[in-house]
Amino acid sequence: MGAVVAVIVVLVILAIVAAARSLKVVQQYEKGIIYRFGQVLPEIRGPGLHVIRPIGDRMAKVNMQIVAMAVPAQEGITRDNVTVRVDAVVYFRVVDPIKATVNVQNYMFAVSQQAQTSLRSIIGQSEMDQLLAERETVNRELRRIIDEPTEGPWGVRVERVEIKDVSLPEQMKRSMSRQAEAERERRARIITADGEYQASKRLAAAANVMARDPAALQLRLLQTVVEVASERNSTLVMPVPVELLRFFEKMAPSPNTPPAAPPPLDTGDAEVAEAEAEIGSPLAAQLPEASMPELSAPEELAEAAGPEEIVASDTAPAAANGPRRTAREKPDS
Repeated sequence: MGAVVAVIVVLVILAIVAAARSLKVVQQYEKGIIYRFGQVLPEIRGPGLHVIRPIGDRMAKVNMQIVAMAVPAQEGITRDNVTVRVDAVVYFRVVDPIKATVNVQNYMFAVSQQAQTSLRSIIGQSEMDQLLAERETVNRELRRIIDEPTEGPWGVRVERVEIKDVSLPEQMKRSMSRQAEAERERRARIITADGEYQASKRLAAAANVMARDPAALQLRLLQTVVEVASERNSTLVMPVPVELLRFFEKMAPSPNTPPAAPPPLDTGDAEVAEAEAEIGSPLAAQLPEASMPELSAPEELAEAAGPEEIVASDTAPAAANGPRRTAREKPDS
């Protein structure tokens, strides 16, 4: 009786072991490969519960998810002789489970080594500016280099490659910062000069308009005064209009012309004439009117006078000191 119980227990244990070896569960993100006596069956098992032979069959599960692998930082010299240190991230997945398990021993380690060597190669082929500015181009080229030996023989497809960081020497960083500062300063100067040029064009147009209408300049002056007065300053500066200066310039005598003679003093002839008229009006009525001879013009007097009278007039000063002599007397011989 005890032997029968022992046999039953052994059979139950063997059944449990056989069931455990025969029943396999494949997850949704996995693929199952059956090895029968060491030979891979061409049929790939999908997700679900699968029954295999308990003796001679073995199932290998392959993860079909995308794997994000960090590539260690690689130091190299670029094509323009700059030492850089670059690290990246590789995104890949298995597209052929049989090749990934049969053709390569450890496909994850193989992809990691291939990514490191390709990263060193792409550093030597690129320039520093390309690594910093043209990341998309460098990523595409790096993906092509890594994916070329992995997808065909290994059954692993590289989906994407991203460069995370590019480390530069401190001296190169300082040089680049100085270059960027100089570039920003150049742009600032160009923008300032362009603004000054546009402002000068606008001011010239405004001056042309104000020159055609002087009242516009006066209105602008008053507006400026209002703006200054609105700030509640204790001192108000009033600019002198240009028209006022031009007016004084016109009124000022020219340095080449002699100064004008002062006006004659008022002798009071009008007041004296009025006083004489009021006082001597009855006396003036008694006096007979005396006719005044009319004086001829100077030209007529000069024609009427003869040469003798002209000589007499010329010698009049000399006769004042000596005996008076007429123009017709001749000296004694």
